[in-house]
Amino acid sequence: MKDSHSTKAILYAFVANLGIAAAKSGAAVWTGSGSLLAEAIHSFADCGNQVLLLVGMRRSEKEATRKHPMGFGRESYIWSMMVAIILFSVGGLFSIYEGWSRYTNPHEVENGGIALFILLIAIGLETFSLKGALAAMAAEKGERSLWQWFLETHSSELMVVTGEDIAALAGLVIALVMLGLTMITGNTAYDAAGSMLIGLLLVVVAGVVGREVHSLLIGEAVEEVQDNVEQYLNNQSCVRRVLNLWAINHGNAVMLTIKAELSPNMIVSEAVQQINRMEQEIKQNHSRVRWIFFEIDDAD
Repeated sequence: MKDSHSTKAILYAFVANLGIAAAKSGAAVWTGSGSLLAEAIHSFADCGNQVLLLVGMRRSEKEATRKHPMGFGRESYIWSMMVAIILFSVGGLFSIYEGWSRYTNPHEVENGGIALFILLIAIGLETFSLKGALAAMAAEKGERSLWQWFLETHSSELMVVTGEDIAALAGLVIALVMLGLTMITGNTAYDAAGSMLIGLLLVVVAGVVGREVHSLLIGEAVEEVQDNVEQYLNNQSCVRRVLNLWAINHGNAVMLTIKAELSPNMIVSEAVQQINRMEQEIKQNHSRVRWIFFEIDDAD
């Protein structure tokens, strides 16, 4: 696949979530806990989401065709958007509904100790999954903060997996606290509130992930590449000025368009040689740049 690190992160998350979902489901039926049921639904939704991400990654690797000459790199963004929608609807809204239903029609929580034990195991498995995602993105993240990486990354599948894992870990902590309060006080409203809080958390995460994937879908600029290439061109003696420059994410690759004014005394063959040289050097310095469209002009 195009990114073995992303694939490993998704597979780690899938295996962890499958085990967590099975454990939560059994515990939710046994105890009658709304928080655990919300978490079980969330985990099953995450398993389906990881399958969708793998499908998206596989389809984005298809060879270019005459109808799609730039390939299918952006297809991974489409499947990531589907995951965000599922996380919002199946994970978030259903958990809020389930919590409200249990708040208005209280269900007694039984065998709370078993439920707490299951939640602690789930926290351990989810931590393992999150560590896998963080390790997979370490090279791309570099010195940037996690939030800065999230806003700038082109790896939509890693973005989704990391967001899911963080939300899942936070949701498990909420479920643990609320279920513990229910056991201490005997008031099932805490457990119901836990389900609604988990649902709200998933809605927020889905909204943030969806916003970032939407930006990639409509063509997000790679500002670092754009700035570096512009600086490089301005340092070339054959370039009088850079009129326009775009660097756009296209899946794992970047499309670069340049409109520049060259020295007026250059003959056509010399201009072609200079452009070919600059394109070659740009691709050597920026491994993700796959296409460069260079236009000579004297006005934008």
